[in-house]
Formats: sequence, C-alpha cells, structure tokens
Amino acid sequence: MTTLKGMTWNHTRGFLSVVATAQRYQEIHPEVEIIWEKRSLKHFGEFPVHRLMDDYDLMVIDHPYVGYAAKHSVFYPISDYLDRAYLEDQSKHTVGASYRSYEWNDKLWALPIDAATPVGAWRPDLLSAKGGSLPQSWEELLEWCDQGIVDVVMEDINALMNWYGFIQVWGETPFNSTSLICSEEVAIRALSSMKELVKRGDPEGRRHNPIESLNLLSSHANKKKIYSLFPYGYSNYSKRGYADHLLEFGELPTFLGKPFKTTIGGTGIAISAKTKHLKEAVDYSRYTASSEIQRTLFTDAGGQPAHRQAWTDQENNRLSLDYFNRTLPILDRAFLRPRYAGYDQFQEHAGPVINQFLYGSANEKETIQELESLYQSSQKEAL
Repeated sequence: MTTLKGMTWNHTRGFLSVVATAQRYQEIHPEVEIIWEKRSLKHFGEFPVHRLMDDYDLMVIDHPYVGYAAKHSVFYPISDYLDRAYLEDQSKHTVGASYRSYEWNDKLWALPIDAATPVGAWRPDLLSAKGGSLPQSWEELLEWCDQGIVDVVMEDINALMNWYGFIQVWGETPFNSTSLICSEEVAIRALSSMKELVKRGDPEGRRHNPIESLNLLSSHANKKKIYSLFPYGYSNYSKRGYADHLLEFGELPTFLGKPFKTTIGGTGIAISAKTKHLKEAVDYSRYTASSEIQRTLFTDAGGQPAHRQAWTDQENNRLSLDYFNRTLPILDRAFLRPRYAGYDQFQEHAGPVINQFLYGSANEKETIQELESLYQSSQKEAL
C-alpha cells in the first residue's frame, strides 16, 4: 500500500471535496491511500508552504506562493508530468485566470481545482420583504449602508484585495510598475472610497472575513443584514441544508458606471518536491482536476471547481440557485495578483496597514508610503 498525505484548508469547500476524490480514487486504485488533513483559513493564507513540504506529498495552495515555490524548488512542476492534450484542456477551460495563476517561468506548479472571487451575496427572503430590488449603482449601495443592512467584508487580507479593485475602477492596474503599486492620486482615491464605505457600512469595525459574513447573513439570528459586500463566493450557501437560510450570489453594484473588477482567488493542488510517490501524486492530481470529476464528484461533495464545464453545468446551477452562471462573468474579468518570490510577504503585511487607515488614525499619505515601502522590500526576494 502506497500512502500519500495531503494538506488543505478547513472548510467544507476545501476539505470534503478532496476527501471525496481521494476516497473514490482509492476505490479505483486500491493500492493507493490518500489521507487529507486541514488547516485554518488564516494559516492557509499566511503559513509558508515550504514548511509543509517535508510532511506532505500533496498541498492545496493559493497562487501568490508560486514564485517563491518555484525559486526554492518547493514543488514539482506538474506540467513536466502531464501530456499536452490534458494541459491544453486545462488552459482553455479553467475559469478566469485560474490556470495562469499557477504558471511561472513557463512551468505549471499546481493544477487549479477551485475558483472564486469577491461577489455580492444576499438573503432572498429578507430582500423580498424589502421590495425585491438589489442596489445597482455604488450610490444605491451606500444608501443601503446607511440603513445598516449591508455587511462589509474587510478583514486584513480582504481589505487589500478590495483596494486592488478600487484602484482599477479609478482607472489603473495595480503593480504595472516595479517602482510603484499605482499612482499616488489613484491610491488616495481608492483609499478614500474604502474609507467612505466602512464609515457608512461598517461603523462597528467588525472586519469580517467572507465565511464570517456569509454565516452571519444566512443565520436564523440575522433579522436585519440583507447584503454582504465583497465576500469571496461560496456556492455552499446556495445549496439546501448547508445553512439556516439560502443565499444568492451575483454581480456587484457598478462604480462610476463601470463593472467592479475584483481579485481572483481559489486554490490549486501542488506536489511536494520531497514526495517519494511522484507517479501516484501526479495521477491523483490529474484525476481531481479533470473536467468530469470537477463537474460531478468534486462539486457534489461541496467543492467549488475551477473547470468551466462545472460552472456551466445545468445541474450544478439548478442545485445552487444559479450560483455558477451568475458569478462566472465576475470571475472571468477578475484581477490576477502578482506571484513573484516575495509577493506573499507584501500581502501578509499590507492588509493591516490599510485597515489601520480605515479603522485607525493613519492618514492617506502615511498609508501609501508604508505600502510602497513594503512593495519595494518584497521585491528583494525576487532578485
């Protein structure tokens, strides 16, 4: 018996999906056992992947680590062990920038198995009681914030992702230069837009992460909050039996008449460079990321797949209040973060800096200076 150990993140979407594929894979390949363990969402986003490589054969990862992992040989480049036809299918049919997010130096370092981006979420029963009409523009959204019916997702990492979105609606793309994240003028406009949002929509400074916000929105105890702004989408909450109340997901209000451009998330399955079972690890990863398994078993077990066939599947949409069809356009236009070695350090420290401005005493210029300093420091790792 060959035993592989894997590490993923602690949520139905991240854990049960790969447990299901591992169980079925072992039924087909009884000589291979795959044991998945899980870590918190916080550790998933912050704990260095190289500290897991000695203990695990398989790792579910976030793409900002790819540059570091490639530079320090943390993973096997999985593209070296898969045939061209399979890789072409993955490249053409994964949603948004999911496939590109795991490419670095002409190699693919993980197979995308999960895709997500910030969206809008709402309670259809409470919305119906209010009149049934969602805010379409940013001005209408702020009016909802004034009524106390919007929960704003603004935990540190989410604040940073949101800042990237506001930079783009103000007309620039973050990180187009190695010297500046964006112009000072646009950085200030983006921060000011966020400050107004939290002042009107998050006066208690809750700083929820997506799961906390969606749990609040969907709970029996919630009688007031109708809308969650900027949660990374979780199709689980649109499926019966998962939460007290079903949620619907879809487009965000427009900003200055333009669609809001969010930041792509999701996960990929990577193979530790220390594994002694490369052949088995590659074959299982291929199985889990395949179009048929993504469309069926992976999604049925609570996963949120990366393959487009799963997102356009009629049955998957029927079972999730059309979650996949409604949110796919947002995901397809989502911004792809940098992946250079060292970016993960910028990401870890930049969110608290933004929230010190949003909820604390820091001013705009101090905040921008600190963010630019972090950006410059982070690039030293890439040299």
